[in-house]
This record gives sequence, structure tokens and C-alpha cells, in this order.
Amino acid sequence: MSSAQPLPIARTTDGSEIQTSPSVEILKVSTRSRPSAVAGAIAGVIRESGIVEVQSIGAGATNQAVKAIAIARSYLADEGVDIVCAPSFIDVAIDDEERTAMRLLIERR
Repeated sequence: MSSAQPLPIARTTDGSEIQTSPSVEILKVSTRSRPSAVAGAIAGVIRESGIVEVQSIGAGATNQAVKAIAIARSYLADEGVDIVCAPSFIDVAIDDEERTAMRLLIERR
């Protein structure tokens, strides 16, 4: 019998820890991301697994991510599915440098 592996832990900027699941798909959004394309990806993952994580760094990228979530919500509403978003900060390593990112966890309501 195999023992259950603990979920990975991510440390947020305030020092608290968040359990992350290796099965949650992460979509990374940049300032140049098209909100409608990201919305389609969000809606597709929600339909498939019911949960998705969106990460963005900076105001422009976060703006695109939030617009994408609103658009995805309208796509899914046509199918009778509603979603909720829980934002938090998370530290991520990019090119061996720590950066603060927005972590937007989106789930079916």
C-alpha cells in the first residue's frame, strides 16, 4: 500500500502557506494576453476539472486576467455554470529571482 504524498506548499508574500494541488492547471497571463483567448482556456478547464489557477505579475497582466475571468463567467453562464474567484498573492521564481504574483483560484460555485 502506498502512502499519500502531501500536497505541495506555496508561500504567500505575507508568510502564510497555501496547499496547492498538482492536478490544478495553472494559466499564466501577461499584459499581451488576449482576454477572450484566456477566457476560453479558463472555461475549458472549468468544464473539464472544475478548478483552474490563473497567475499574473504586474498591473497590466492582472487587468487582462480579471477581464478574462469576467468573460469566462459569461461563457459558462450560458451553460448554467457559475464560477467564483479567490485572489491571493504568491511568490514565484522567475530566472532565479523571486517575484510577487497574483494567484486567482477559480472554481465552480
